[in-house]
Parts: sequence; structure tokens; C-alpha cells
Amino acid sequence: MTQITGHNFIGGQRSAAGTVQLHSVDATTGEALPYQFIQATEQEVDAAAMAASAAYPLFRSLAAARRAEFLEAIAEEIDALGDDFVAIVCRETALPAGRIQGERGRTSGQMRLFANVLRRGDFYGARIDQALPERKPLPRVDLRQYRIGVGPVAVFGASNFPLAFSTAGGDTAAALAAGCPVVFKAHSGHMATAEQVALAIQRAGERTSMPAGVFNMIYGAGVGATLVKHPAIQAVGFTGSLSGGRALCDMAAARPQPIPVFAEMSSINPVLVLPDALSERGQQIAQELGASVMLGAGQFCTSPGLVLGIRSPAFSDFVEALGQFFNAQPAQTLLNAGGLRSYAQGISRLAAQPGIRLIAGQPQQGRQASPQLFQADIRLLLDGAEVLQEEVFGPTTLVVEVADKAQLIQAVHSLHGQLTATLIAQPADLHAFAEVVPLLEHKAGRLLLNGYPTGVEVCDAMVHGGPYPATSDARGTSVGSLAIDRFLRPVCFQNYPDSLLPDALKDANPLGIPRLVNGLPCERTSGSMPG
Repeated sequence: MTQITGHNFIGGQRSAAGTVQLHSVDATTGEALPYQFIQATEQEVDAAAMAASAAYPLFRSLAAARRAEFLEAIAEEIDALGDDFVAIVCRETALPAGRIQGERGRTSGQMRLFANVLRRGDFYGARIDQALPERKPLPRVDLRQYRIGVGPVAVFGASNFPLAFSTAGGDTAAALAAGCPVVFKAHSGHMATAEQVALAIQRAGERTSMPAGVFNMIYGAGVGATLVKHPAIQAVGFTGSLSGGRALCDMAAARPQPIPVFAEMSSINPVLVLPDALSERGQQIAQELGASVMLGAGQFCTSPGLVLGIRSPAFSDFVEALGQFFNAQPAQTLLNAGGLRSYAQGISRLAAQPGIRLIAGQPQQGRQASPQLFQADIRLLLDGAEVLQEEVFGPTTLVVEVADKAQLIQAVHSLHGQLTATLIAQPADLHAFAEVVPLLEHKAGRLLLNGYPTGVEVCDAMVHGGPYPATSDARGTSVGSLAIDRFLRPVCFQNYPDSLLPDALKDANPLGIPRLVNGLPCERTSGSMPG
């Protein structure tokens, strides 16, 4: 079998100085695929970070419209990746072709969204306070603020989304939009996929004459720490496990110059099924909720991992229907062998915990994940048992029955930070349980009503983030146009002449962007500012 060897992407060139070989694997069979990759050496990690650092002054100084052209070119190159590419992704991840085709569209769509953000210009956050020389008792100097990219960003590929959260995923798109060159660490579960997407980015960079080090990619399980500790790196984007994300946060905080890590890590995405909704449509809810848990073999970071309901005959019927749904589901192939081991360990921890029982599903065995439904005593949640709060990545969920409204509120109080929190409710439920909503708002980044959290729209209003441990920084999002904020910082110019100001802050507003002037919104049109 012919081996195709992939080299690291550094400063617009390919590099393979190391000796450690990494192999791509078929996720379904476990057999080696004809792709091998050379793990980056410490010197190559340094070279990649320095290439990004060298590109930064050039890249950030480009007009936003030029960066938008680059992002749109990336989108076009990704859309052009054909059936052969889809087949590679399917073999590396065991995901179906339809899912990959949809994810390819989402990935190119993210690039186009950020291109629109760049052309819109609100990302600058331009604020101008004109001088008030006659103000008493003290005059005010001229002050003007806008935002620039923080510098080179390290991005770690995610296991569960080989396109949308990986090489050209949301973190990469947001960083590039902000004017920050990227050093991407390819995920070991889909290295051949990463190779093809990186080549697409490289082609787009050449088409639009971008600086050579604007995008770099390195391979290897052991290179992440070296990358995060490199002094040229100014921020980190990560999607993965709590342990992995926390380790990166600790490394970044321990640097001589600490840097932010925007890590999406662990969420059980609670679903509260309220009484009137269960009475009206309990069987339907069981089918819909079960389908959400099974989506992508339960390997979505927004998969519902905890279901809360108040004791009643309707809730008992709902649990029985949900159990029947689980019993009817076949075993599913997960993304990789590591994911299957983690799933088996997770459900074993649940099964071994006193107060938790398996109520549906078959025993875990073989190379596939068996869907399993558990039920836990409410006292475990209220007493702080960590096993209930730990994400189990795969086709499983945990049902908890509470005695009444007061205990439901206690249960919500006991939850850790989440990406999502869902209410399944009728209008009467919303009135009776109105005080639950502000509690959920405190716990999660996205609140859903009569929907299910799997499936994240890429748009301006989306929040894919939340309080720890869902993410390391609840002030940001990794999906939607607000994601650019993570990689920007404000700069203020005091008493600068108009000729030396960036275009975003000049009196005539040559970029035609929205600005705040003397505390009032200013139209996009160019021309003199109000006096």
C-alpha cells in the first residue's frame, strides 16, 4: 500500500525535520490508512510560531476588506473539495457523507460570516470622545479607541467536528478575521482531513497574496504544550476535554507573560421537562429528546446529558417511553478508539455509583458504543456527586426525578456551568416556573425553549459558551460573529493628529463604519463629525 506522507505547514513551506511518524486510521475498522505524518520537532514548533509572528504586522495592517477576500477565498476552496475529500473524512471519523457535506457548508459559511463582519466594520468598536478644551474645571483631551488583533493565535483541532471546529473552523476563522495569524495543531483523529483543508487555506492565501506565515499547521500529540508556552503566541483556542483544556489554561497562566485560553470543555446540557408539557406530549418529547441524544452518536458538545422532571404518572410514562427508544437503538461507531475508551469508562463510572441504575440499553462491548439510559437519585445531585456533572461523550443520558418545584429549583442551583439549558414547556408551565429562567441564565450560555440543543446556528446572535467548566471564559463564544471578540484588544489614541490615526478613527470616517462619537451613535457615512 502506497504511503502518502504529510509534512508540517510552516511559513508557506512544508517541513519534516522530525523522525516520529504518525498514522491515519480508519475509524470503523481500525486499519491503517495510506497516510502518514511527521510529528513536528520543538524547532519546527518554534519556526511555526515565529512565522506567524513575522506575518502579524503585515496581516493586521491589511484593510479589513483584504482580509475578507482571504476568508472568502478559503470558503471557495473548501466548497471545491470534492467527493474524494468527503470519503477521506468519512473513513477517518466514521461520520456519514451527508453529515460531512453539511459540515463542509457550515465551515465555508463561517468564513463568509466573518468576511461580512469585516466589511460591516462594527468589530472595530470605534469610540471617539472629541477634545473639550473649554471644559471646566479641567479640559478634556481628544481620545479615540478601536480594536486590533492580539497577535498570533494557537488553535487546537476538535475531535468531534473534523471541519467546523478544526483546521478552518470557527476559531481559525475568528482569529484570521481579527488580523491574527494562526498556528493550528492538527487533531490526531483526522490528520488526512486536516492536510486537505490546510492545502485549501494555503491556496487561498496564495490567490489573495497573504503573508506567508498567516496560517501554519503542525502535527503531533506532544507539541501542544510547546506551542502554548511559546512567547510569540498571544491567545489559544481549544475545543476538547475538561482535563485537556484545564491543562492548557494552567500552562498559559504560568508563562512569564500569561495569555488567555478560550477553551470549550465540558457540559451536560440539562433539559427540564415541565409537567404540562409532559401531560400534553410526553411520548413525543421522549422521541425527540432521544433523537437529540443519538445525533452524531452522542458526540456533540451540546448533547443532552441530564434530564430533570417532577415526579408524576406523566413523568413515569415519559421515562418508560425514553427507555423504549434507547432499547431500540443500535450500537454506533464513535469517532476514534480513544473516544470509545472514554465512553466505556464514563458509563462504567455511572453504573458503579450507588444511587444510579441502568434502565435501558445493552451492555457495552465490541468496537461500537451501545446506547444506555441511566436514572439517578436526586440526592446525588443535591449532595454534589461529581459523577452526575461529568460529561460522557457518546449515546447516553441520565434521568433525575425531583419531588416538586422546590426540589427542581434546588437541582438547578446545584448544576455547574453549561453550554446550554433547555426548557420543554407549555404556556402554563412558563408562568408557573417563571423563576427558573433567571437561574438557568446564570448557569448557561444558551437557553432553549421547546427545542433541543444539538445543532448550533452560525449567525450573529449565537452563543456557544458558558460558565466554567463549559468554557474557561464565559465572556466569549466559539460560534457566531461575536467569536472575533476573543482575539481583539482595545487601543486608545490620545491627542493624535488626524493624519496619524488609523482610518477607523479619522474624522472623515473613510471606512464608513458605525462609531460612537461623544457618546452618541454616528452614521456610517463618511464626512465630518459633529462638533
